[in-house]
Amino acid sequence: MQALIVIDVQNDFCPGGALAVPEGDAVVDGINALMAEFDAVILTQDWHPAGHSSFASSHDGKEPFGVVEMAYGPQVLWPDHCIQGSVGAQFHPDLASDRADMIVRKGYNPAIDSYSALFENDHETPTGLEGYLRTRRVERLVMCGLALDFCVNFSAVDAARQGFDVEVRRDLCRAIDLDGSLDAALEGMTAAGVRLT
Repeated sequence: MQALIVIDVQNDFCPGGALAVPEGDAVVDGINALMAEFDAVILTQDWHPAGHSSFASSHDGKEPFGVVEMAYGPQVLWPDHCIQGSVGAQFHPDLASDRADMIVRKGYNPAIDSYSALFENDHETPTGLEGYLRTRRVERLVMCGLALDFCVNFSAVDAARQGFDVEVRRDLCRAIDLDGSLDAALEGMTAAGVRLT
């Protein structure tokens, strides 16, 4: 069994959004076309409460894209984005979201960010996705979406560490590339055994 994991194709990560990834909307048609090839389709959705601890606005004097030390390690501070119930948190309107067997919402704990589809940023607190995949007897994962160097990267590495066969479709991802984060992510995914295609 194989599953397509579509990471965070949401309005705030597309052009015009609060944390726009360059050409973020360019992946939508290709992802939609790919969905029919898979036994399961899972969408992830960044889903932050207002005032989330990963927002620069929650830290006096801090600017977006700076880094602070949290209890679980270094945390990039982001512009306010994907706030629960907002238009920005909705899936891109052209994404075939009705095809999803499951939607995994992440980042809803106000005290900790969650890039990965499988674990929060403490690398310990599970989202529940792994259990779902195991019960569906899914062994192979293909990942795509936004952003390649953050949420796709963390998801792919975590899945590989949990023993899944993981492929990332680079053509169906776009990156933020913050201070060399793209090269570091590509190296890290390759080292973890993720196939980049």
